Amino acid sequence: MANINAAAAHQAKPSPYDSFLARFNVAADIINLDQRFRDILSSPERVMIVNLPVKLDDGTTRVFEGYRVVHSTVMGPSKGGIRYASFVDLDEVKALAGWMTFKCALVGLPYGGAKGGITLNPKIRSTDELERITRAYTRALKDVFGEDSDIPAPDMGTGGREMAWIFHEYSRTYGYTPGVVTGKPLHLGGSKGRIPATGWGVMLTSLLAVEKLGKKVEECTCAVQGFGNVGSWAAKLLSDEGMKIVAISDHTGGYYNHDGIDVRDAVKHLKAHGTLESYHGATPFSNEELLAMDVDVLVPAAIENVITKDNANDIKARLIVEGANGPVSSDADAILDEKGMLIVPDILANSGGVTVSYFEWVQNRRGHYYSEEEIRDKTAPILSEAFEKVYNTHKEYNCSMRIAAYIVAIERLATGIDLEGNY
Repeated sequence: MANINAAAAHQAKPSPYDSFLARFNVAADIINLDQRFRDILSSPERVMIVNLPVKLDDGTTRVFEGYRVVHSTVMGPSKGGIRYASFVDLDEVKALAGWMTFKCALVGLPYGGAKGGITLNPKIRSTDELERITRAYTRALKDVFGEDSDIPAPDMGTGGREMAWIFHEYSRTYGYTPGVVTGKPLHLGGSKGRIPATGWGVMLTSLLAVEKLGKKVEECTCAVQGFGNVGSWAAKLLSDEGMKIVAISDHTGGYYNHDGIDVRDAVKHLKAHGTLESYHGATPFSNEELLAMDVDVLVPAAIENVITKDNANDIKARLIVEGANGPVSSDADAILDEKGMLIVPDILANSGGVTVSYFEWVQNRRGHYYSEEEIRDKTAPILSEAFEKVYNTHKEYNCSMRIAAYIVAIERLATGIDLEGNY
């Protein structure tokens, strides 16, 4: 019965790839996109499923299933993270790869889009097991990865440690190639500013959106759903800018303080205990209550599909800034649009990470490294220009910011396809 219920729950979950295609088609209809471009952009170029037999610490062998989807290489080598989570499946990875294609096109990076993942719970695996799994995944995809072909990066459940393992395993076959992955530790060619980059981008686009709403940052309240790397950095940086963070959450639940949460104190608790559970600087409440809070800014920064048609009517925030990939399902878009909410979509809001990854790749290839200040000075105008382009497109077509972002990306991708000629 448990397996039947789990399967039913999985089937009931909105499909991330269907959400990607639904929004793509809405944007394509608005600009009367030629069918040739629709067909090319609605299907990934390559889909790879790999089975990874790995010996566990107890001496037994388990086969893990891994994925790598290259959605597009029209604008350059494919770029995208690798996530480790028990719910990773092909549908999710296909959607994430498509969003990466559009994200890179939107901010004008010379990349296509890809994504990867392995279905596992990293929290129950030892460090040695994770290393063996990561190296097996790298060997299985060594002919796909490459600094001129497909460049992985960290995502949910992975970080600099895993990227170091991939870099090392790949280099055992092809020689020293630091540009094959981004998000590496600094000692192995990583970039300064990469760890906070996605949260920093969320902060920057939040400030730009607040300005468009005619509000002052210090007058705004904010709830951040998800307190991992993206959410914690976004909360800390927004707090530094004067925004009052009244609620935060992770998988253990939500935590609320009307007078504002001391975000740095919450981060200390997280580092000491691994989760926000039993955090004493705020009152516990549920993630569902956090999403429905009457705040100025809501930052969903955890996983996809936390806002769907089932709870969209409960959302009261004036502004939603999507730190996570796909936190709002396509069936919720119309409801939120009807409520008049301004939404900074994921492919814009969380593009700070891939932008700084691009600079890491450039530094690896040039052998010249920038300071963190130089990285931010180079990143800020890219994100600001993309935001203004999306905002102006949103006004021009009288559509949501999300659809406007898709339009900008699609037009750039279609131009790239056209310039490549008939093939």
